Amino acid sequence: DGSEAQKEGAAAAQKEGAAGGVEVLVALARDGNEGQKECAAAALWNLAHNDDNSVAIVAAGGIEVLVSLARDGNEGQKENA
Repeated sequence: DGSEAQKEGAAAAQKEGAAGGVEVLVALARDGNEGQKECAAAALWNLAHNDDNSVAIVAAGGIEVLVSLARDGNEGQKENA
């Protein structure tokens, strides 16, 4: 079941991993092809329901990217952004 230190380490690693995933999704939403942008926006929308993920999305520059998609993207991108 692990010690407290192991549990804390695992939680920190999971949080860092999630933040790295958010950065990849923001990059795809910004620089990917049309389908990648749409899927990345949808994934970010789902992740944003968690406060830690919302902070990571903001830190990765996701707000500007999502606003751009909502304003200038195709219909699917607008819906997901």
